Amino acid sequence: MLVARDTVVTIHYTLKNDAGEVLDSSAGGDPLAYIHGGGNIIAGLEEALEGKSAGEKLAVAVPAAKAYGEHDPSLIQQVPRRAFQGTDVRAGMRFTAQTEHGPRQVVVTRVIGDMVTVDGNHPLAGQSLNFDVEIAEVRAASAEELAHGHVHGPGGHHHD
Repeated sequence: MLVARDTVVTIHYTLKNDAGEVLDSSAGGDPLAYIHGGGNIIAGLEEALEGKSAGEKLAVAVPAAKAYGEHDPSLIQQVPRRAFQGTDVRAGMRFTAQTEHGPRQVVVTRVIGDMVTVDGNHPLAGQSLNFDVEIAEVRAASAEELAHGHVHGPGGHHHD
């Protein structure tokens, strides 16, 4: 079976930045299982896996625009400390901010006096990503998986 929309794809992967530093890997753990075509992984990797089959290994270079996007300076804002409602705000803390586009994860990058600088960019925004991938399995997604939008069972979601 080939990787195509509405198939469950199970992969082992190692993710590196352009400097060759490992950012994430499934090595020594469970493979990642996702429903192909559902936007569950970054677009550039999903495009590269399209039409492949179990057992294939590939190296995929994904430009920032097809990964987590370019770094957007407009997502860096200064917010009054009082907006954090008494929290002892420090650089590195993460919060969910309510924006005009819905909730967005932000990280505090600096605190000076009564002003807090937050960055809403994904930590990997603006970076090209390099994947070494091995496709472990490709199967048809069940109707229930498609309805829920995620994989059930090994490598996927478990309902209690």
